[in-house]
Amino acid sequence: MAPTDPRVVARIGKAHGLRGEVTVQLHTDDPEARFEIGTAFETEAAPGSGVPRALTLRSTRVHNGIWLLAFEEIPDRTGAESLRGTRLLLDVAEEAGDDDGEGWYESELVGLAAVDPAGEAIGTVEALETGAAQDLLVLSLAGGGRAWVPFVEAIVPEVDTEAGRVVVDAPPGLLELNLER
Repeated sequence: MAPTDPRVVARIGKAHGLRGEVTVQLHTDDPEARFEIGTAFETEAAPGSGVPRALTLRSTRVHNGIWLLAFEEIPDRTGAESLRGTRLLLDVAEEAGDDDGEGWYESELVGLAAVDPAGEAIGTVEALETGAAQDLLVLSLAGGGRAWVPFVEAIVPEVDTEAGRVVVDAPPGLLELNLER
């Protein structure tokens, strides 16, 4: 990965209040360092949505365990509502000290082959969904359909981006339990 590849650090959720604040779904293990006032984020949004290509952080706070952000370019609730679903990206080069080997970004995982401990193909990583309790890997299964797998070390003991794979040691029935066809 080039040292200037942007990585998703958050996905914007719903508007909060009247002054342009939004909730965010975190995709970083260090929000305090990523969400410094004045930080400029690249944006990734639906084509034609009118979302600015960059947003500058005006304020940040945590309310009832939920991160709330506001941006210089978005003064009110109407503007904040238009941001829903937008991804906030930062260049890897701006993330000094983040190579501690812990945590994975969605962009590093999507497209990796998912295999069982014996090396048999299960499918492909389609997405990473960040949840309040734990993250989930969304797998596109080799036999068709999608499944959600808790992204915890007991179930996903190995992530090898260089080899292009993740090892999924799913307990019996887990892939079928969350199967979507």
